[in-house]
Amino acid sequence: MTSPSSSDREKVVSKLPAALQQDLKIRTAQHGIDIQRAVEAGITAWRGLGANRSPIDTAGAKSFSTWLPPGQWDAFRGDCEARGVSLVQGLSQSVQVWLDKNPPPDVQRPAVVRRIIVCNQKGGVGKTAVTSGAGQALAEGSDLLHPVRISKHFAALLNEDQPGSPRDYEALPGPGLRVLLVDFDPQGHLTKQTGHEPLHLDGDSLTKHMAGEPKGDLRDLIVEVDAPRFGGRLHLLPACTDAFLLDVKLSAVRAREAALERALSPVEEYYDVILVDCPPSLGLSMDAAAFYGRRRHDEDPGNSGVLVVVQAEDSSADAYALLTSQIEDLRGDMGLELEYLGIVVNHYDARRGYIATSSLEAWMAIKDPRVVGVIGDLKEQKEAVRVKQPLLAYAPRCDQAVALRALAREIS
Repeated sequence: MTSPSSSDREKVVSKLPAALQQDLKIRTAQHGIDIQRAVEAGITAWRGLGANRSPIDTAGAKSFSTWLPPGQWDAFRGDCEARGVSLVQGLSQSVQVWLDKNPPPDVQRPAVVRRIIVCNQKGGVGKTAVTSGAGQALAEGSDLLHPVRISKHFAALLNEDQPGSPRDYEALPGPGLRVLLVDFDPQGHLTKQTGHEPLHLDGDSLTKHMAGEPKGDLRDLIVEVDAPRFGGRLHLLPACTDAFLLDVKLSAVRAREAALERALSPVEEYYDVILVDCPPSLGLSMDAAAFYGRRRHDEDPGNSGVLVVVQAEDSSADAYALLTSQIEDLRGDMGLELEYLGIVVNHYDARRGYIATSSLEAWMAIKDPRVVGVIGDLKEQKEAVRVKQPLLAYAPRCDQAVALRALAREIS
């Protein structure tokens, strides 16, 4: 984050312990400021101290450069000499002073749990991969930096096979949110891809809770998606094959549209975000999922809603029309404030030629809802599925992981 104009600042080169450099890089990213500004403030604060700080172990210090206001480095050099400390020691103490004065910010948690309904009645578009990947990105720790695609112009992807196309990335701290993935599809792909097994048919399940036939506490069914980078913040409510019968069961339930909300309400207080991976269906279960994603009376606009996953091909457009028709009917019939969080174009590959590129252009031409993510069709996602690991744990720096982080921030 250090790219100042050399006309008003001067470049300085010294050394700094690697661990301190990493802490400085992460902390400045957390606070959204340039490293140069933090070092400037740290030196100013250190020079104002009445006594030296405790010595810092600078063994193995590595090269470190930054830009400072003209004259500050020379004055700092003089202070180090007067205090009897080396430049590296003085700089290390200055950086530590800034770190102490600027602790990590608290994680920004939503006032109302966010409910993201990932859907499309067409199968095979990658709803599960997007649900899982976005949830993983939201759960990544704020104490580490992760590569994120920062280009806001998805149109650049149309020309990504040409030399010199812009593919900008930035290292940013993770959101650090508590996330629950809900496998609402009886096929259980989300459950299996995260390394877990579907619930037993004769045991408790989300379906039974929605049908008013619970066998226990829903919290007892939730499992952790285990990977160090998620810090225990990413959980899963596994699928059960009894969900194939959910529409039949819901037909006999009073206020069936609210069945999913009634089932999940007891666990909402433990999470910041709940993502629901919907089945490829337009039945009663989809009504219940859409109702769950509606805007509540005390909720900010854009906090919850529907995220539609499509592909850059014609059949996705037909399925999208059916889905939006159902959502509009729900809006009108029940008076719901049900918002679109956006469209995600998944499995995109410009090398497939005119059909892919023209389809992406058509999706981007839709301004409401707008395209909020374009995810490439690359091998890492398939490999992660094969080994039953979360993509962001299996290949955290791959292009798909980078794009999913961008999506998570776009809908946050």
